[in-house]
Amino acid sequence: MAEFDGKVALVSGGMSGIGRATVDLLLDRGASVALCGIDPRETERVAAELAGKAGTRALARTADVTQESEVADLIAATVERFGRLDAVVMAAGVQTYGTAADTAAADWERTFAVNVTGAFLVVKHALPHLRASGRGAIVAVSSVQAFVCQSAVAAYSATKGAINAFIRTVALDEARHGVRANTVCPGSVDTPMLRASARRFSDGSPQGEQAMITQWGSAHPLGRIARPSEVAEVIAFLASERASFVTGTSLPVDGGLLCTVGVALPD
Repeated sequence: MAEFDGKVALVSGGMSGIGRATVDLLLDRGASVALCGIDPRETERVAAELAGKAGTRALARTADVTQESEVADLIAATVERFGRLDAVVMAAGVQTYGTAADTAAADWERTFAVNVTGAFLVVKHALPHLRASGRGAIVAVSSVQAFVCQSAVAAYSATKGAINAFIRTVALDEARHGVRANTVCPGSVDTPMLRASARRFSDGSPQGEQAMITQWGSAHPLGRIARPSEVAEVIAFLASERASFVTGTSLPVDGGLLCTVGVALPD
């Protein structure tokens, strides 16, 4: 399937997890893709991998999405390299644990800076190019925790609710320019971020980590956590012409998690 032939996409947080799965899928389907992460060593490693896979159709750069100048430079470099920009995917994010009572103000601010301000800056600087493309698409990675939440995720859950609201405003404001904007809201996904959380809440051993992931998976009606590639498929759909009349939505990719309530009848 080459539905993205001639198209150019940018994926923030594209070095690992859902972002990297999205990069790989878009490249496989014909797009040229720019991606960014915050670790220069990781950028160098991923750039080498993608050069073998996609040659000059991949551009990997180090950029901190909380810094406006770095985001602006990233988007300028993308357009300079590929000549246009048709879609942006905001997958950069951090996970923070804590209640309102015990979350440090600095942690709250950092979580919002990455998860919300980072998405805003990508959208802000991408919009002139997305408008020029005529059929631009924006997809932000949110979470089911925009709607429901675990305990002790005050900052993280708040950022995901904010992302959904922000993207709705973008969808409304940009519809007249032909730009669509949507969010995907995954449940638990097998990413480095999730595995770090599993280690944190288990004994830290490989067995304990896997047991925690299995436990979390069992909370989803489908009985497991998602693969990053499964979320990437939905992101690619929303970025494609197949979703040409879809805008302003927050689409769960959660294995049925939002269908459940905590009180169940006996079998």
